[in-house]
Amino acid sequence: MLEQMIYMPSLSEASLKDEAAMTQWCETLGKRVDAITDATQAFTITAQRDEERGLYLPRVQVLAHGVPREYRVTLDFLQSPDYQKIKALGETLEGLLADDAYIQRGESQRPIRHFAEALDWLMVQARRGTSFQRYKGLGEMNADQLWETTMDPESRRMLQVTIEDAIAADQIFTCLMGDDVDPRRQFIESNALQVSNLDV
Repeated sequence: MLEQMIYMPSLSEASLKDEAAMTQWCETLGKRVDAITDATQAFTITAQRDEERGLYLPRVQVLAHGVPREYRVTLDFLQSPDYQKIKALGETLEGLLADDAYIQRGESQRPIRHFAEALDWLMVQARRGTSFQRYKGLGEMNADQLWETTMDPESRRMLQVTIEDAIAADQIFTCLMGDDVDPRRQFIESNALQVSNLDV
């Protein structure tokens, strides 16, 4: 749903006070979400009045695998830096793709409606003829894999790590790698939304 909000008109405080405008906005978003959702999920997006503030805020009802859930798009979210980024991206992408837009790589060509489709298609094309493997440590690799990815002097990169504050480094290492779970949980909960590079 958030991805589809990129392509929606941005919501201002004035539009949030207009019941007809918000009803139309929610219906349009619902149609966009339905167009990319498989049969195991159903979305219903409606404008619900916030009596305290006199605003109409989107309410999202999701039926996924027979289990109903409800979410509300809050005013806090609509005023957050995250929503401002969504709005800015939407303004940047506005009008960049024509109705007959397509992406081409070599002889292969595919019509696209938005940039996410182009990216997904390119990623599939790029993976052709390649395989991916993950290892927890270098000791799990075969000798030729270890040479090719890590040890070959012609292609390897050597990085030097320096520790400016040994006490702070020890504290964070103990927090993240130590036996005590509570500090690690608190660290993750406090910093989860600020992660920029996440390897899952």
